[in-house]
Formats: sequence, structure tokens, C-alpha cells
Amino acid sequence: MVNLIGTYECKADAKGRLMMPAAFKKQLSSVLQDGFVLKRAVFQSCLELYPMAEWNLLMQKMNKLNRFKKKNNDFIRKFTAGVKVVEVDTAGRLLIPKDLIGFAGITKDIVLSSAVNIIEVWDKDQYEKAIEDAAVDFADLAEEVMGFDDEISLD
Repeated sequence: MVNLIGTYECKADAKGRLMMPAAFKKQLSSVLQDGFVLKRAVFQSCLELYPMAEWNLLMQKMNKLNRFKKKNNDFIRKFTAGVKVVEVDTAGRLLIPKDLIGFAGITKDIVLSSAVNIIEVWDKDQYEKAIEDAAVDFADLAEEVMGFDDEISLD
């Protein structure tokens, strides 16, 4: 499992190519040759870049869903809508397909942000707005998500 660290700004050219930051290339060096999957995010107007091994692990979970349940089929269809296999070329660039650029509202300025084992690809203005919006109740969210009941052993 890849654990990525960092948030980096970069620019997209007119064709939708961005230069992968050196820090991410170094962190992903063992999986670069396997390629990536780029998809629409579920909760935000950004894209998610999965190293192929991470995508395959996720697909193993998806394959366990019972396809004779309509909601499972609907979920799979929606989750995989617009999914693209992408690669970092020899020049270190990643091409974002036009339909995904449109979904994420990406202009020229981009933010690549680590999200544990994937990279979120954001339009810079939308990223800053999302961070600002989340800051308002981040303390409450942190407590709810990470504030487990204390388990103190009195041994």
C-alpha cells in the first residue's frame, strides 16, 4: 500500500497535461510503470488518481458486491463513470482527459493533494474553497472521525 505525503501546485498546458511533481514521482517510483486510474471523486468536484495496485485492491472489494441488487449495480455504474487509465509519460507528464477536466472545473492552475493512498487533482481555486469550507467545522469532524473512546488499561 502506498502512503503519499504532500500537496503541490502545478499548471496544466492547453492539452490538459501536467508535470508530475518530483516529490510524488519519487514516492510513486515503485509503481510508476504500472500506470494509474483517474476518476471523478464521489464527494467533491475533483479527480482521484489511483496507482494501479490501489485501484485493483478497490476493485476486488467492488467485485464482492451482489450484482443482483439494483443499488449495487447503480453504485458500480456511477462510481466507475468516466474512469480512465492514464500513465506518466517519459517527460514526467500526466494527461487529464477533457471530460474529466470538465467535471473537475480544472483551468490552468492545479493542486495535487495526497489523500493517504491516492492523489486528489483539483482546480486551485476550488481546492482553496474546499479547504476553507472544511476549516469551519474541522475540529468537530476530527473529534467525530478520530476521537475514539479512550481505552485505558489499568494493568
